[in-house]
Amino acid sequence: MKRHSMKKSSFISSILKNKCPRCRKGKLFKNDNPYDLNKVLDMQDNCPVCGQRTELEIGFWYGTGYVSYVLAVMFSIFNLTWYWLIFGITWRDNSIFHWLIVNGIILTLSMPVLMRLSRTLYLTFYIGYDPEAEDRH
Repeated sequence: MKRHSMKKSSFISSILKNKCPRCRKGKLFKNDNPYDLNKVLDMQDNCPVCGQRTELEIGFWYGTGYVSYVLAVMFSIFNLTWYWLIFGITWRDNSIFHWLIVNGIILTLSMPVLMRLSRTLYLTFYIGYDPEAEDRH
């Protein structure tokens, strides 16, 4: 068995870094910058490290809409919590509408990152980690 010089990435770290769920080393996206909007969802066809296919079947990525929705709702709840703790929110002074505007701006600016994260999470639901995947490629 080969010894690897690279340390195994953790589950959470590999998701946040958009790494292949099978080997946790290969990059899933061709471009590291999610804000290059013309290429935001350009993915490798196969993991460059272990060879895992990224699109498991035609139309596979349609399911990421549900994941993206859940991420956006969780992110909005997080934004509501910190906004409420720092500024307070009441109906009397319409501060809820201020939060809605702030949340809308933050969500819009973070959507490229959330879209990539939703693809990585969705692929992770179907592909399990295999510590020896790199050796078999």
